[in-house]
Amino acid sequence: MGICLRSFSKLSTCYILLIFLLSCFSFTSTEAYDALDPSGNITIKWDLIQWTPDGYVAVITMFNFQQYRHIQAPGWTLGWTWAKKEVIWSAMGSQATEQGDCSKFKGAVPHCCKKDPTIVDLLPGTPYNQQIANCCKGGVITSWAQDPDNAVSSFQLSVGQAGTTNKTVRVPRNFTLKAPGPGYTCGPAKVGKPTQFYTKDGRRKTQAMMTWNVTCTYSQFLAQKTPSCCVSLSSFYNDTIVPCPTCTCGCQNNGTQQGNCVHPDAPHLESVVQAHGKNNYAPLVQCTSHMCPIRIHWHVKLNYKDYWRVKVTITNFNYRMNYSEWNLVVQHPNFDNLTQLFSFNYKSLTPYQAINDTAMLWGVKFFNDFLSQAGPLGNVQSELIFRKDSSTFTFEKGWAFPRRIYFNGDNCVMPPPDAYPYLPNASSRSELSLVTLVLTLLLYVTFFSATV
Repeated sequence: MGICLRSFSKLSTCYILLIFLLSCFSFTSTEAYDALDPSGNITIKWDLIQWTPDGYVAVITMFNFQQYRHIQAPGWTLGWTWAKKEVIWSAMGSQATEQGDCSKFKGAVPHCCKKDPTIVDLLPGTPYNQQIANCCKGGVITSWAQDPDNAVSSFQLSVGQAGTTNKTVRVPRNFTLKAPGPGYTCGPAKVGKPTQFYTKDGRRKTQAMMTWNVTCTYSQFLAQKTPSCCVSLSSFYNDTIVPCPTCTCGCQNNGTQQGNCVHPDAPHLESVVQAHGKNNYAPLVQCTSHMCPIRIHWHVKLNYKDYWRVKVTITNFNYRMNYSEWNLVVQHPNFDNLTQLFSFNYKSLTPYQAINDTAMLWGVKFFNDFLSQAGPLGNVQSELIFRKDSSTFTFEKGWAFPRRIYFNGDNCVMPPPDAYPYLPNASSRSELSLVTLVLTLLLYVTFFSATV
């Protein structure tokens, strides 16, 4: 500190350096590892179930083993590169987006001749003779904790490659998974234990000829370069509403992204939104100070003798996205004493086993599980009642506010801790900020020098 006080220029340098070091700790990790879901991944099983005269039949199944990250509409897109000169003769429960060049085939024409095919799920209502089990959901796959029965998607391919045998067959390479945008990275296929299949009546069991497993993991940094959600805070004991930090997900009129926000009172709002294209998944958000597609507001509402009450509101500022089967993950130490929850579903997540401080919340089906795009209906809310534990409960030092919040598996930006609403009796804070301390010392030194 003494060095910094020698001159104003050195003070500025020290202060800038300190701000830079502190900001380094606020960046979101670029790794795919998620501390709240350490083993979460999407596993793709490639099961060769039958040999054919010129190839084989395979069933490809995607298992979403992620606790709270799901794939919503318009659904997944799966791609790969063939190891040899394979073609897809036919597909059930899915289709290739392009046929490719099949001009060399004089008789029957394959479903797809591309070296790097792209496969999508069929839509609900597909004729039964084109379906297999766990197909035809429009590419939507729920998270494992939310609905494990629908966390699976399958399709079947008849693959052609002359001379293919169990010794010469090769699994495809370079798997890519989009859901529907980027974010997933898939590793190489590995030989696995042959999958076993049961008939509908459960009386007969068959086994795949060969099985390969591909593991795909998610990285929020790969999905988008900026955060996708933020958190604001308020409480009954303080009139201050702590907003999302300014420019959390971008800034207005930054010159790099023209038309990246829309004012809600803009004329012909609907035509402005449609002009950006239906297949463009980049957020088109309502103009705000934070510019985030999603804001979660945590309000400490009431204080009872043995309980306390919180209101949670999720607001959609994205004009380009409706969020179906959304979910929220909240980490707070009082979730081990959650007493009542209104209009949301709840499941306890215990990533650290003995510590029960993480909850997964999601909407009630056909009631509020659909979060509409930005507008009057673009919000959902609930209230939570917690029982107090006298040994840990306090309203001081931000204890009543969450440690972290995820929306649809993405980590949301929290306000800085020193901005949290504080108790009235703590209005004169004992802890001084670095800037206040440095400026006070600087004024003291200046005044002392002038009087000598």
